[in-house]
Amino acid sequence: MPRIPGAAPSRVSHPCPDPRWQPVPASIQEVAATAARHAQPRAWLRAVVWLVEEARIHPKAGETTLRIARELARRMDYIEGTVLYDLNGTAARCALSRATVKRHVAYLRELGCLAWARHGSRRNLRLPGRAYAGTATVYAATIPYAYDRAHGHRVGGQGFRARVVGVPVPPAGNTGAERTGRRGREPQSLDARPRTGAVEVRERLKDTPRRRARARTTRRGGSSAPRSPMQVAADIRIAARVRPLVPWTQSEGLRRLAYALRPLIDEGLSTHDVAAELTSWWLTWRPANPAAYITARLRDRASASPHDDLPADAHPQAADPTGNAAWQAWLQQRAETTEFGEKQRTDDDRRYARLYSWDRWEEVAAHYATDPDDALDLYGTRLCGYAVKRASSGWRRP
Repeated sequence: MPRIPGAAPSRVSHPCPDPRWQPVPASIQEVAATAARHAQPRAWLRAVVWLVEEARIHPKAGETTLRIARELARRMDYIEGTVLYDLNGTAARCALSRATVKRHVAYLRELGCLAWARHGSRRNLRLPGRAYAGTATVYAATIPYAYDRAHGHRVGGQGFRARVVGVPVPPAGNTGAERTGRRGREPQSLDARPRTGAVEVRERLKDTPRRRARARTTRRGGSSAPRSPMQVAADIRIAARVRPLVPWTQSEGLRRLAYALRPLIDEGLSTHDVAAELTSWWLTWRPANPAAYITARLRDRASASPHDDLPADAHPQAADPTGNAAWQAWLQQRAETTEFGEKQRTDDDRRYARLYSWDRWEEVAAHYATDPDDALDLYGTRLCGYAVKRASSGWRRP
């Protein structure tokens, strides 16, 4: 029919590009009845944009629908994808009328992108401090099956609790050939090197990757025996109890710390024994990578020979306490002290005793058994507890 000049533009909506599409009936626009799966805000907004702008399956949804959808996505719960409708607030923030917001939210429900989680009502909730407060409408973000089908998604389950279990993998093509317009791949170039036969595998080279993994573990200071999941969980529990006791390990993750402590755990040390061993290193600084530092120290200790005659100033952290001149002077002073303590104990005496007596825990335990008060004054609570713990467990030096 020819258009009459000067007449107002037609308000008839454009026809639906897909005549087979039918809006979601109101009876299944509920969370309990919907066939669409629930989604988080970001994935939901991507699906809405595709359905409205690219698929254009709803004849009336457009830019206004997307504006309202972005406002809802901004306020959605990040995990569950639920959002308060807030009709008045949504209309004010989007600069739209209440009727327009209602109409386009209905379009989203008809697309299968929103489902009612709770219907609002005018029933007064009688909240404290408010004369009237009605029940709010809550929507849940949903993605219809049409979106998943168009993108090749494999969906597991049914209804609102369904989820994507697989996505298509794009085939790896020859991008160079695609750019030049050639079909297929270029043939591989042949070289002039003679081809050799299959490598002969000897019996002693079987299971080479596992042997190499055990060798790497041994070099790192760890245990070469395979660890079951229960053992790994036990290691992590020990590391979780050790970390609060040793300040310089508190920046390390539990799994890395548990892996580094495996040599000590395999020796049969308990939580307090492991903590005492780390404390005996007497670190006055915090390593940037505590797990790597522990692994290096334990590897050096395992590779060092007990008969090595190394100068104390070459390795101050691993030096033998008996080779320290200050320690020998303190021992000589202690030997000259009479039974009744004619010489008064100084802070230097306590500092030297608490610094160099960790490897002489048997002597500390014997002193504590003879005179607990004097041992606590000299060695401190931590060293005495470590020595008594070792002595009570029956552990002896090899």
